[in-house]
Amino acid sequence: MGQGPSDEKVARNVSTEHLSHELALRFAKKCFTPLEITHFKDIFRSLANDQDGMQYWKEETLCRFLVIPDALGPGPLIYQMATYLGAFPFPSLAPSILTIEAMLKVVVIMTERYRTVLKRGGTDRNKLFFRSLAVFDRRMSSVYEKPPQDILESVRDQKVDTSDAVLDEARSQAAGEEPRSARGFSIDKPANEEDEEEDDDELALAALESLDAIEVFKYDQRADTKIHHAQIPVDNFRRLIMLLLVIAPLDAQESLSRHAERLTPKRIENLREVADSILWSFTPEQNAGIYYQSFNKIIPASLPYIFDGLNPLFEHFLFSKNIDLSRRKRSSTSTPMTSPTVVQVPDAPLEPLLPREGDILNLNILSQISFFIKGNNLFRRLRPLYLGADAGFSLGSIEQKVFNWRAPSILLVSGTRLSSAPEGTRERSFADALPPKRFPDGALGNNTRGRVIFGAYIDVPWKHTYKEAIGGSEMLLFQLNPLHEVFQASTLSRDHLTFTNTGIGLGCPPPRPRNISGMSSHTALGPVSLMLESSLEFGVFTHDSTGGGSFHTSQSRKGDWQDRFEIEHLEIWGCGGDEEAERQRAAWAFEEREAEARRSVKMGRDKEADRALLEMAGLVGNHSASGGSMG
Repeated sequence: MGQGPSDEKVARNVSTEHLSHELALRFAKKCFTPLEITHFKDIFRSLANDQDGMQYWKEETLCRFLVIPDALGPGPLIYQMATYLGAFPFPSLAPSILTIEAMLKVVVIMTERYRTVLKRGGTDRNKLFFRSLAVFDRRMSSVYEKPPQDILESVRDQKVDTSDAVLDEARSQAAGEEPRSARGFSIDKPANEEDEEEDDDELALAALESLDAIEVFKYDQRADTKIHHAQIPVDNFRRLIMLLLVIAPLDAQESLSRHAERLTPKRIENLREVADSILWSFTPEQNAGIYYQSFNKIIPASLPYIFDGLNPLFEHFLFSKNIDLSRRKRSSTSTPMTSPTVVQVPDAPLEPLLPREGDILNLNILSQISFFIKGNNLFRRLRPLYLGADAGFSLGSIEQKVFNWRAPSILLVSGTRLSSAPEGTRERSFADALPPKRFPDGALGNNTRGRVIFGAYIDVPWKHTYKEAIGGSEMLLFQLNPLHEVFQASTLSRDHLTFTNTGIGLGCPPPRPRNISGMSSHTALGPVSLMLESSLEFGVFTHDSTGGGSFHTSQSRKGDWQDRFEIEHLEIWGCGGDEEAERQRAAWAFEEREAEARRSVKMGRDKEADRALLEMAGLVGNHSASGGSMG
C-alpha cells in the first residue's frame, strides 16, 4: 500500500536519456548484423557535423543522403519525422538531435526491423508516423516547448559517447564478448506476442516493457499531447504522398535519383492529381487538417502499404559505398581493419516498371495501386492483356485476349459522369435498362471535369458465368479518382464477378431471364457494385450504405451515391511473370491448332448429300422465310 507516490518518484528520477541509450543498444544488438553496424557507422560518421565533440546530422545532410527530390518539397517533413522518431520512446523529448543513437532508432522504425525485438508493437508504426507528422495545438500541449538547444545540452550532460559506444558495445556482444559496462536495467525478451489494442502507444509500451521501465513511460505520457488534439496539415501530407508515390517501386539499395529523373513537369502535375485523390479520401474539405480518427480508419482499409517505400529508402543506411567488401573478405580475420576504400559501384540498367503505359495505367497510377496491393505483385510484374484503344471495345475482344490468362488480373475503367438527364438515344437506352436512379452522384473532390476511374483486382481466371458468379476472398473493388477508396470482398454474397452477353458485373448478381412474367427487366445492381454494359460504352458504380452485397461498404464516406458514366478507356492487366505468359501462349497455340483442325475437315464425295446435311443443321439455305401452316 502507498506505493503510487513512490513509483512516481522513481519514474521522475530515472534518466530518460539513459533508457534511450539502453534501447538503442538493444536495437543495435538484435536488429542488425555486425557488418550492417559497420556500414551504418561509416555512413553516419563520414557525413556528420561536429559540435563540441558531439556528432549529429542536419536536415540538409539527411535529405542529400536520401536524395530527396527538391521538386516535391518533402525534405523538411522527412526531417521532422526523423527528429520525432529519434526521441522514441519518449515523445516529450521530441524533436531530438539526430545523433548516432537517434538515427539508429529512426532506421529501425522506418525499416520495421523493430519487429524482431518489440513483438507487441507490430501494429503501431502508423500511430508513430501520425504523431511525427502532426501539428499539436499549443494551448493543449507543451510537447515542443523545450528548445532544441536544451536537448543538445542535456545530451552532453549525460556524458554518453553517442558516436561509438552503442554500436561498438552491440558489436562486441554480437560476437559473444562480455559487455564493457554493467547494465542498469534488465533487458528481457517480451513474452506477450499477442497484438492487442491499447489506448497507449503500443510500440512505445513494448519498448519500455523490454527495459522494465513501464513507470517511466506512464510518467512521460502525462506530458505528451493527446493524439486526438493533433492534425496533419493537408499541404504537408500532400507533399509526403507525392514522395511516397515516387519511392513506391524503390528496391533495396536502388538510388532514388533514378526515379527522380522521371519527374518531368507533366508527371509532377499528374502526381499532384493522384495525391489529391488520396487526400480527399480523408475528407479534408471539412477540416483544415487530417485527424487521427480518419487516419487510423482509412490507412488500414484503403492504404495499408502506403509507407512501404520508406523501408528500402532507409535501408541505404546499411550499405556504405566506401567499404570494399571483397577486400575485407580477402583480409585475415586477425588483421586490423584498414581504412575504408572508396569503391565506385556502377548502376545496373533499370528494368522498366511497366512494359508500356496505357491510357489509364501510368507510373503514378501504378504506385497508387501499390498502396493497397503489394508492390512485388505489380512492379515489373504487369502485362497488358486487353487495351480497349488497341483491341476495340467489345466483349469478344476481352474473351480472346484475357480468358487464357491463368493468374490474377486488374481491370481499370475511366470515363466521364453522365448528366442527370440522359442526352441522346444511347444514353436514354442505357438509363432505361437500369433501375431508376435514387442516389446522388459521388463526391467531385478537386476534379471539376467529372472524370472517374474505377477498377477491380480479380483473383481468379476469367470465364463465362452463365449461372453463378466467380471470384474469391481476395477480390477488391476500388475507386482511384476523384477519390481513393478500396472496397474489400465480403462473405455475405459470392457475386464478385460475372461475364455474360449482357456485360461485365462486379458485385452484381448474374442476370436473370427477362421473359418470366412479373420479373423486372432492369439490370440488377449490387449494393456496392460496378457494372459495364454489353457494348462497353457506359458503366455505373453504385454504393448503397445498407450493404449486404459482395463488397463491404465505404470506410470513409457515409451515405449513398451512384455514378453513371460514359466509358472512355478500358484496360485489363495481367499480374504475373514469364511463366504465366508462357502458359497463355501455350493456350493460344492449342486453340489455333484446334481451329485449324476444324477448318481442314474434308467433305464427302456426294456434294448433294453434304448440302442436304448442312441444310438440316441450319447452316446453309434460306431460313429467313416465315414458316407456313401445318394444315
